[in-house]
This record gives sequence, structure tokens and C-alpha cells, in this order.
Amino acid sequence: MKKLFVTLALVAVTSPVSSVWAASRTVTLSVPGMTCAACPITVRHALSSVPGVEKTDVRFEQREAIVTFDDTRTNVPALTRATADAGYPSSIGR
Repeated sequence: MKKLFVTLALVAVTSPVSSVWAASRTVTLSVPGMTCAACPITVRHALSSVPGVEKTDVRFEQREAIVTFDDTRTNVPALTRATADAGYPSSIGR
């Protein structure tokens, strides 16, 4: 039991504090400017380039992007800025 306690204490001390508080968040962005089948490729690339983005699912038919990201590394304004910089302004969807 003592070894377990020591091991847990050591892990707690050596782990970065930010990872303890890190959380994956998922947001749906409305991207109405996607008008062709190639547009989602550009949007996906722009979002995937943002540090902290873990997963992107861009849906052309729904004109939306579902993004999972580490909220200690990025945020929604950075995601919407990335799509806007790629030529596809977005906003928080449903």
C-alpha cells in the first residue's frame, strides 16, 4: 500500500498541472459559405492546423464543422478565426 501511495504522489508531482485541468470540448460551427464539394477540404485543413484541435468532422450538406479540441490549448474564437482566414467565416452552430 505504501508503494502505491508513493507512486501516486510521484505521478501527481511530475505531471504538468495543465493536463490535470485539461478537457476535450466539442463545438459545432456553422459554415454557410461552403458551396462546393471541395470547400470542406479547405475548412478541415484550416481547423486541423490550429494547435490543440484533436478531431474535425466537416459536413458539406449541413454546412457545419464539428470540432473536438483541448480547451487548454485553443478556444472557439481561434477556431472561427482559422475558418475565416481560410475564406469561410463561421459561427457557433446549434
